[in-house]
Amino acid sequence: MIEIYAGKTAAKIIAEQGFKAPLFNTFLGASGGPKWFTLFGLDKYIFGEFFKNRTTQLNLVGSSAGAFRAACFAQKDPVAAIERLAKSYSQTRYSTAKPTPAEITEKAKQLLNDVFAQTGVAEIINNPIFKAHFIVAKSNGFVGSDHKALQLLGLTKSYLYNRVDRRFLINQYERFIYQAPNSDFSIEDSYKIKTTQLDLTSENLKDALLASGSIPLVMQGIKNIAGSPPGMYRDGGIVDYHFDLKINNPGLILYPHFNSDPKAGWFDKNLKRKVATENYDNVVMITPSKKFIASLPYGKIPDRTDFTKLDTDTRIKYWNTVFSETERLADAFDKNLTIGKFEVKTI
Repeated sequence: MIEIYAGKTAAKIIAEQGFKAPLFNTFLGASGGPKWFTLFGLDKYIFGEFFKNRTTQLNLVGSSAGAFRAACFAQKDPVAAIERLAKSYSQTRYSTAKPTPAEITEKAKQLLNDVFAQTGVAEIINNPIFKAHFIVAKSNGFVGSDHKALQLLGLTKSYLYNRVDRRFLINQYERFIYQAPNSDFSIEDSYKIKTTQLDLTSENLKDALLASGSIPLVMQGIKNIAGSPPGMYRDGGIVDYHFDLKINNPGLILYPHFNSDPKAGWFDKNLKRKVATENYDNVVMITPSKKFIASLPYGKIPDRTDFTKLDTDTRIKYWNTVFSETERLADAFDKNLTIGKFEVKTI
């Protein structure tokens, strides 16, 4: 049901010490919209069982959908929070087949209220163990415009620049990491995208999380987040879609992901460009197997095109089936932990 990939150092450590929760100091959550539904069962197991009794800090780092997951895992009851996220997201209904960015953004704000319930914001900020980090892309120039035509022009420019060299994006985007107070999270980026790390507060947390999932053209960007430089803030996946960063913190990095071919940024999705092997040296990826994916309805994992290709009731039924099926991934992972045997492939 699952496949496990690891960098050279990570594979060696697991072979010698086993697959143990204390080995991990960082958890990654990628962008990808409803693709993360494929990880729902694993998410519940990892934070309901695997990390349940953790006493040392774990950095939860996410962009877009991954940031929303991190916001769930840093709450007192992470399983209940991720279930609220899954239910609210999957059952979203729009007034038309082609909703406006304003309507999609308003629905996302309602989703945030569901995820946080009454005390979620305070729980995330004050959690001494699970430290949430939301990656956001501050968008400069045309990509920072509210005007659709100008925004599209800026994105086209980004696409063309990125095809030549990802480093050419540095004038259009800055990486902002909104992090829980007292975080020790540290990165290096060979592409030199300017990075600013700011503490999460009760004033900026909701806007920072909303911005991390604010897809260009699809949603409204978030302007002037509290305590941040003035400007337009958009989807963190623009700069960190699946991550190509060197994380300096010691320990291994656990990265449940929906495939074994991560891409650095949003504009790399359809390129053959690979992430740097050295940045995945201490990463352990858990992915659904191709056999599992083929067993799902339509033989694929959910994605944003389901909103337009399927009617609402069909989409919700499909996604609920995926949620149920992902319990098999959790069972498979639990079985491997119990017998202490993992087949690890090299990243």
